[in-house]
Amino acid sequence: MKLHFMAFLALFALAASAAASVCQRTLHDGWRFRQGSSEIWHPARVPGNTHLDLMRERIIDDPFFRLNERAVQWVDKEDWMYETRFTPTVSELSATNQVIVFKGLDTYADVYLNHQRICEADNMHREWRCNVKGILKEGENLLEVYFKSPIRRNIPKFDALPYRHNTGPDHSQIGGIFDKTISPFARTAGFEYGWDWGPRLVTFGIWRPVVLETWSDARIADVWYIQKDVTKARAKLRTVVEVEADRPVERAEVAICADGRRVVGRTVSLSKGINKVALDYTVNRPRLWWTNGLGEPYLTKMVATLDAGCRDTVATRLGIRSLKLHNDKDEHGHNLYFELNGEPLYAKGSNMVPNDNFLSRLNDSIYRRVVKDAADVNMNMIRVWGGGIYEDDAFYNYCDEMGILVWQDFMFACQTYEVDSAFLATIRQEAIDNVRRLRNHACIAVYAGNNEEQDVWFGWGGKKRYFDEMGQGERVWKMQRSIFYEVLPEVVSQYGGGTAYRPSSPWAFEDTPSDGVNGDDHYWGVWHGGDPIEAYFDHHVRFQSEYGFQSFPEYESVLKFNPDPRDHDIYSEVMMAHQKAGTYANHRIEEYMRRDYRVPDDFKAFLYVSQVLQADAVKMGMEAFRRDRPYCMGGLVWQLNDCWPVASWSSRDYYGRWKALHYVTKKAYDDILVSPRVKAYDAKAHGNRQVAALPGQEDTGVKSSSDVAIGRKVLEVKLVNDRRSAANGILRVQAMTIDGDVVWEKTEKVSLPKNCAVYAGTVRVADMLGGENPANVFFYITFNTGGKTYYNIAYPLRQKDMAYRKPKIETGIVASADGYDVTLRSDIFARAVFMKIKGIDNFFSDNYFDLLPGQKRTVHVTTSKDLATFSHELEITTLGDGYED
Repeated sequence: MKLHFMAFLALFALAASAAASVCQRTLHDGWRFRQGSSEIWHPARVPGNTHLDLMRERIIDDPFFRLNERAVQWVDKEDWMYETRFTPTVSELSATNQVIVFKGLDTYADVYLNHQRICEADNMHREWRCNVKGILKEGENLLEVYFKSPIRRNIPKFDALPYRHNTGPDHSQIGGIFDKTISPFARTAGFEYGWDWGPRLVTFGIWRPVVLETWSDARIADVWYIQKDVTKARAKLRTVVEVEADRPVERAEVAICADGRRVVGRTVSLSKGINKVALDYTVNRPRLWWTNGLGEPYLTKMVATLDAGCRDTVATRLGIRSLKLHNDKDEHGHNLYFELNGEPLYAKGSNMVPNDNFLSRLNDSIYRRVVKDAADVNMNMIRVWGGGIYEDDAFYNYCDEMGILVWQDFMFACQTYEVDSAFLATIRQEAIDNVRRLRNHACIAVYAGNNEEQDVWFGWGGKKRYFDEMGQGERVWKMQRSIFYEVLPEVVSQYGGGTAYRPSSPWAFEDTPSDGVNGDDHYWGVWHGGDPIEAYFDHHVRFQSEYGFQSFPEYESVLKFNPDPRDHDIYSEVMMAHQKAGTYANHRIEEYMRRDYRVPDDFKAFLYVSQVLQADAVKMGMEAFRRDRPYCMGGLVWQLNDCWPVASWSSRDYYGRWKALHYVTKKAYDDILVSPRVKAYDAKAHGNRQVAALPGQEDTGVKSSSDVAIGRKVLEVKLVNDRRSAANGILRVQAMTIDGDVVWEKTEKVSLPKNCAVYAGTVRVADMLGGENPANVFFYITFNTGGKTYYNIAYPLRQKDMAYRKPKIETGIVASADGYDVTLRSDIFARAVFMKIKGIDNFFSDNYFDLLPGQKRTVHVTTSKDLATFSHELEITTLGDGYED
């Protein structure tokens, strides 16, 4: 019987606790809270958050609903007091070592035990260990946490400076503090102060567990697995076991087991305090860890054991792999790609922001769903963006399990910082805490010092010029450099076990902005720059770590936060409160839609077309970058998820509902890609240009361009193979009418080498039409290999100019497992078929798909609705529904 990993850890933890007298007890019961200036106490939850506690007490309404965000801005101007009482056990009181550990305090907090201050916290991203020996007492103990307003604390710092530091989209106006953008002064998740996809909800609370930890004699404080040299034949490993002893021990044994087999052991003497025991050994013929799609993400069960008169055991699941980040000089500049177990890896993934503004609501099941949703659409990498948090252990555990690499930003984004010795010291400890916590995870691929700080200074942000004009440039850059070029790389080098570090994302060189030719790139020409969507094909970079396009959530999700039909307009007060990029973003969606699609008047239909537009746009980017390999070796979409219900760049909305983009990602990120492109035969490529990751002050709108004449158009086909082996198959290109008649066809055998993109041919569009009106024709391209058919569809005209019609779709519904199997068949070509039922507590295995004439497709729907209700509620929408109006 296979044990779930959490149960596996629990068993070892219980065994270790019993044997080594190491006891860990959470202190989560009996908490209460009050406003600092009030004497009225209310019950509280820990781990938790002041906003959530206030909501439970009905003092504030849900800030995610309608316009309620505005009504809760008073909360961050107040101080808040939390307290609980607990009674230690006899064994806890008799232990030699007694520590209260706060895994996370948000953010400025004084902690008292029995009226003695044990901690003065100033960093949300750190763990705080408080020695309470001599303070912990028999009987009832009082534990108090006094949270101080970051607004009142940091406005004086803002006012004292003769210049302004750069920030992300800090919504200080919503917060009632006018233009005082104070977010850079606090080591708090930057997104709390608002972003262009998130609300301004500056939170307080004991947001991660608080633990009373007691032990005597000796214990294992940490285990570090360093993978020195790994091949399929053998893995040379070093394990550093950190043993903490409260007295000298003449003879102790430290041993390591791998999958139940002892691989190394050593007898040592221990001094009082911290002892580091290094063990070198070889695992022959290891089962290697691979990313999603390339192989099994096998995790070896490693166990470190200490026997020093007392016994302690620590279990770790280790993905044994060789992972290198190349940034080598070549004829073009400097490449950027990951090499996994000797194979070049094309990174296919997305950027992740925090999954909730109220972080204590995040649990194991939410993290599992997020990572599984990424794996299910063939992603192999998630970038943890620098304006949020170092995620919970559960996230990284699931990435290990499912073969998802993590590009890990340190928590700095779009800002410049005022740095003194105290600020630098807390950053150093923050980095140490998190690098040590994450370093054994196979998923950790690279650390980046920040998000976009380099371009804020040298590039589109213009801060070097601003500070130079203020006479402060050299001084302020020295402060930034001390973080990203000194402290953070030093920590990664000392504690990271060989994991790569990059000072920023994007980044090329220390004294220049990013350029896409010498490292990674954030491309916002499509969207912020107003470039046509097909410009993705002309943007050639080494690694695309950000690009994206906005859409609205689907109608059923909108009803959760905006149920009143009177507000069902994208410019209503409620919808604009949930569009944090402002009217600018709504205009962008409308402009791009008007350029390429027919714009619906109906609110529901507009939401639907916005998702089709987003999916088509980002899919084009995915294909453009993949077909550019090996020059380009990665594409990470902005963004995977939302922290609240909002119009944004996400492929999954706040409720976990897959947008059209997430559904199309599955095919666009498959191991083999069929990538057609309709273009002018004499199209000229345009050079790369840097575009701000935020809207500029002089926005000129989406660039208009007339469609190319049919006589100048060609269909170009490329095939991409991300497999570790070659693929031989049959390529078929068909021109088909909306009614299903094949008017042109070509078939050929193709041999597709491993890890490559190949050109498969070009055909004049005019030669494929068979006398048909181009508006009535689409191109269907398939590649069949090993019994699996990969396909894609291209169009001779823009979507608004196609002669779509409302299809007649037959459905057959059969009860199946946890829902129903729905089989669909259309009489004509049905573009972007969208299926829905009422509510959001359901899931469609496929959606927003194209259905060929006469083709059957079966979709599984997970739902608890009975058959009659399900059949009655099932709605099907296609892009052609409004074309005959």
